[in-house]
Amino acid sequence: MRTTPRRTHGARRALTGALLAGLTLLTSAGAAVADGPSASASPADDGAGPTEAGTTFRTATALEQGQTGTAQASAGDYLYWVFPADAGQRPTVEATVKLPSSARSSTSTWQIDVYDGLRRRQACMYGHQTRKAAADAASVELSCVLRTVRSWSEPWANDPLPGSYYIRLTVVDLPAADLGLPVGVEVKAVSKEQGGAHDVDGALSEPLVPGVSVASAGDASAAPRVPSAGEPEDGWASGWWTDRWLWTVGGGVLAALAAVFGYSLTRGRGRPAHVPPGV
Repeated sequence: MRTTPRRTHGARRALTGALLAGLTLLTSAGAAVADGPSASASPADDGAGPTEAGTTFRTATALEQGQTGTAQASAGDYLYWVFPADAGQRPTVEATVKLPSSARSSTSTWQIDVYDGLRRRQACMYGHQTRKAAADAASVELSCVLRTVRSWSEPWANDPLPGSYYIRLTVVDLPAADLGLPVGVEVKAVSKEQGGAHDVDGALSEPLVPGVSVASAGDASAAPRVPSAGEPEDGWASGWWTDRWLWTVGGGVLAALAAVFGYSLTRGRGRPAHVPPGV
């Protein structure tokens, strides 16, 4: 009569330990994914980037994430760069405009805008997208934090999708007397991996990367497509693997252990094995 309760108590302790171990393993796996190399805010090739900027979307200068692009321009010019962003990333664009030391007639207002591969303007979650610079200011700093890039979206939505992202920097309010003054510009784009919390089912067949065709002489039909901004070093996301799989598998394991634990609690309440039938 005492053997069954002891066995039940032992099973309870074992299953309780298994549940705790499974929960610890699941939590550790999630933390490992969040703190792993894929969660880095910028790629490993940080450093100097291009030293010029484009003046239109079509001539935008390619900029890899983590690189710092520089350019010498004139106040009033439109400056363009383009960088790739993949699903699960939340890009942040930062720009610094170094103003001339000579006296300026009045304040100026500078603005940074970000467009996706379809040239749709993307709203900034937060940051200093537009800023004023005093007449005696040496520089002005701008920033724009975009929404997390989604692997798929409805055609009517304006969600950021994998592909090229254009940076446009210009002055939106400047006295005519100050037009043409020389300025120096530094721009940088980095991303933070957001993980499976922002994943959705579905993926684009191709990333939104506009390109130009380079046709051989006399054979325009065989023109290959050359991406304007390249692509990430490890390629675009496949669209099916996310860290949600870890939580799904871990949740299934915990559910199975909980079912076994519940069964062990109820199995000892039946007829004792030593009681003969008919009693």
